[in-house]
Amino acid sequence: MASQSPRSPIDPVKLDKLAEVAIKVGLQLQKGQDLVLTAPVAALPLVRRIAEHAYKAGAGLVQPIFSDEEITLSRYRNAPEASFDRAPGWLYEGMARAFAGNAARLAIAGDNPMLLANEDPEKVARANRANSMAYKPALEKITSFDINWNIVSYPSTSWAKQVFPDDEEDIAVERLAEAIFSASRVDVADPIAAWREHNANLKARYTWLNENNFYALHYTGPGTDLTVGLADGHKWKGGASEAKNGITCNPNIPTEEVFTTPHAQRVDGYVRATKPLAHQGTLIRDIEMRFEGGRAVEVKASSGGQVLNKVLDTDEGARRLGEVALVPHSSPISKSGLLFFNTLFDENAASHIAMGQCYADCFEGGKSLSPEQIAAQGGNRSLIHIDWMIGSAEIDIDGVHADGSRVAVMRKGEWA
Repeated sequence: MASQSPRSPIDPVKLDKLAEVAIKVGLQLQKGQDLVLTAPVAALPLVRRIAEHAYKAGAGLVQPIFSDEEITLSRYRNAPEASFDRAPGWLYEGMARAFAGNAARLAIAGDNPMLLANEDPEKVARANRANSMAYKPALEKITSFDINWNIVSYPSTSWAKQVFPDDEEDIAVERLAEAIFSASRVDVADPIAAWREHNANLKARYTWLNENNFYALHYTGPGTDLTVGLADGHKWKGGASEAKNGITCNPNIPTEEVFTTPHAQRVDGYVRATKPLAHQGTLIRDIEMRFEGGRAVEVKASSGGQVLNKVLDTDEGARRLGEVALVPHSSPISKSGLLFFNTLFDENAASHIAMGQCYADCFEGGKSLSPEQIAAQGGNRSLIHIDWMIGSAEIDIDGVHADGSRVAVMRKGEWA
C-alpha cells in the first residue's frame, strides 16, 4: 500500500486562487506581455502557480528572480567590508529595460521580516542604501506608474514563526496562510467578483475626497496633533488604477487604503505611531515625530530609534512625507488583531503616512508631469519610502479647505 504524502498546511485551492487573482486582478496581465517576478525561494509553490496562470493569460515570457534567506545571511557573516557598498546594478538596469519595454512587475513578499535583526545595523544600512541607489532606474518605472505592477504574499515558515511564535511550524504556516488568503479576498467562492465590489467601494471613498479637494488634513488623538498639507493638484486613489501603459491593475493585494500625495513643505505638528514598524530586521516601537515646515525635526522611538534615524538620514527627502493614506479602523486586517511584521499588511490595518518618495500618479495629469513639475507642486523625492501607522479607534481626522472651513473625514477611526 502506497504511503500518503503529508498534508500541506497551505490550502492548495486557495493558493491557486491567489495566483489567479495576482494575474487577473493584481496585474490584469495582457496577451504577449512579459512578466518580471521576484520572490524568496520558499515561495516557489506560488511562483509556479502564478507562471501557469500568466501563460494561460497569454504572457510572452515569465522571468522569476529568486532570493534566499541563507544566502543573504551568508553575506552579512562572511563578505568583505566592500561588499556592503555594492548592489547588482546590472540586474536592475536589465529590469528597467524590461519595464521600458512594457514588461509587468510582480513581487512576492514572504521573507522573514526580522531576518537581519542580529546583523550589524551599519552594514544593513549601507547595503540598503547601495541597493536603493542601484534600483532607482527600475523603481522609477514603478513609482511613476509606467507599468502594471502588483505585490502578493506567501506564508513562508520563517515569517509564520515571527507572527505565531508559540505555534508548531505547520500550525503557524497554516494560520498565516489563512490570514493572507482572508486579507487577499481569495477565501470566497468568487474572488474576482469580491475584488470588483471592493474596488467599487474604494472608488466611492476617493471620489468623495477628490470632490472635496481639501487643502490639508488635520489629525487629533492621543499624542497626535498633526496638520498634513496636501500637494497642489493632488489626486486621491485606491484599489484599481490605470497605469501609463493603459492597463488597470491593483498594485497591492491586500489593500484597504485610499491615498494621495502630501505637500513636502506643508506638514506641521506632532504625531505618535499606533502600531510598531518592522524595518530592516528591527521592530521600531512607539515612534513619535514632530514636523516643522514639512520636515521631521524630532524623531523618537522606545526601541529601534537609532535604526529609524539612520534610515531618515538617507537623503534630504527622507525626513519629509511622500504619502498619506486613510484606512478605517474596522478594516479586516485590523480586525484580525495580528501584527504581520510586514508593511503590506500592517499598513492596511490603520491610517498611515510614509516618509520619502511620493507617487507621481497621485496628481491631476500626473502621467504627463515631469519630476520637476511634481516637485514644484509639493511632491517629495527620496530613495526611501517607509509607511508607518498613525490611525486607531481614538483618532479623528478633519478635511480642511483653503478658506479654513472643515469637514469631518474620520471619527474614532471610522469614515464620518
